[in-house]
Amino acid sequence: MIRLLSTLTAACLLAGCEGAKQDMYDQPRYKTYAPSPLFEDGAAARPPVAGTVPRARGAFADSSGGSKGADLVQRDIEAERAQTNPYPVDMTLLKRGQDRYMIYCMPCHSPAGDGDGLVVRRGFPAPPTYHQDRLRNVPDRHIYDVIRNGYGVMVPYGDRVEPADRWAIVAFIRALQLSQHAEVATLPPDVRAHLGGQP
Repeated sequence: MIRLLSTLTAACLLAGCEGAKQDMYDQPRYKTYAPSPLFEDGAAARPPVAGTVPRARGAFADSSGGSKGADLVQRDIEAERAQTNPYPVDMTLLKRGQDRYMIYCMPCHSPAGDGDGLVVRRGFPAPPTYHQDRLRNVPDRHIYDVIRNGYGVMVPYGDRVEPADRWAIVAFIRALQLSQHAEVATLPPDVRAHLGGQP
């Protein structure tokens, strides 16, 4: 009986210790995007310190060494510095660009790039068509910078679209432009022959 009573007492004491230890897990903390009166901007989440350079990106960026995502950061840096599209324009790049375009650009710019997307049809200001001479003649870097920084009422997408994907979108926009404004003389001979007498 004494042994049973001792065992029950020890179990109760240990349970009490676990309850006290739980306070370490239940400390006061801010939830993501919670407001905070401690900072001037009123947000608990703090932006990176000016000049901060990421060492890693991706699923393993928060690992102890952070070295597993270092190659992605280097790829981003190279893509960000490029003045022209640094990737070979092939079907893989165009399909990736089309995929990203349909997610981020199509609601305003439309599938054809003429600026008549569903959002515009509901009252949002229409963006310019990609098929005008001014936008056909801008450098690729201009389109890249507009995606990253925004322009007019267009919000910046630099925080949502990775640098490599921005170049993929640029390639797809160029393909859209070509689809609506191809010079017959620049087409391959077999395509010209297929067109026959069409204008």
